[in-house]
Amino acid sequence: MSEFTVLGLRVVREAARLGSFSLAAEHLGYTQSAVSRQIALMEQAAGRPLFERQARGVRATEAGRLVVRHAEAVLGELRTARQGLADLDGRPPGRLRVGAVATAMAALVPRAIATLAEREPGTEVPLREGPTIRLLAALAGGRLDLAVVPPPARPPAGVSLAPLLDDPLLVAVALDHPLAGAGAVRPAELRAERWITGSTDPGTTLLGAWTGGEWEPRVAFTARDWVAKLGLAAAGLGVTVVPGLAVPALPPTVAVVRIDDPLAVRPLAAARRADAPEDPRGRAFTEMLLDAAADLSAELRRRLRP
Repeated sequence: MSEFTVLGLRVVREAARLGSFSLAAEHLGYTQSAVSRQIALMEQAAGRPLFERQARGVRATEAGRLVVRHAEAVLGELRTARQGLADLDGRPPGRLRVGAVATAMAALVPRAIATLAEREPGTEVPLREGPTIRLLAALAGGRLDLAVVPPPARPPAGVSLAPLLDDPLLVAVALDHPLAGAGAVRPAELRAERWITGSTDPGTTLLGAWTGGEWEPRVAFTARDWVAKLGLAAAGLGVTVVPGLAVPALPPTVAVVRIDDPLAVRPLAAARRADAPEDPRGRAFTEMLLDAAADLSAELRRRLRP
């Protein structure tokens, strides 16, 4: 005995709606013989005629109208299932709100975002740049999902930190500076230098002079903007501290020298709210940050190799 099929139900519905086998065939893209064959199979499954053949077209019988009502329900459920499957592939884009200090924005965070865009092209990543204290406040307030910051001595309550790397600190100098081309420099050798710093306040979180605590630096210029600091250094007006992570984004008008001091490092961490629901995108993005940090560290070692 024949069984009802999805194809047969679709043909019965269209034939009843249009009142014609030939019009149903045209609408569905089948031959008329294929439609007639499907109607015959459905009538065998029903055990009775589904259509009355008339001089001009066909008309559904009572049994045919019953089958059409059920066909509408079955085909509607299948349409809903197809839409659900399509939504799995074309789900609304995710969103990961990321904040970072300026130096992490130079290369580390952009590389991780590029990887995320390649793997999950629908994900939106609104960015916020700022100092550590503001980024952690935004994170605690729920305005960020993740922040890349130097870990503070006392993290705010409710914020968890995942270490990313210890970023070495370097000195940027003009290309004709006596230190240009040197593999490393000891803090004592920087004593006579004129410094370009982010602030004259030694307690600021902005990178300043590296003295090792043995002497007071001579601050020639203060500039918060990295472009301004590097422009002053390139002109030979002083030297400035830069993080290793920023090296790929540095202009070719400056040279960098490693500071030979075990304390000349700046840790970076990925911060998130401890009570936030587990977010697969945030976890994956942290892994991408770790991968980018490893690549940048390898590049820096090659560049600073004597």
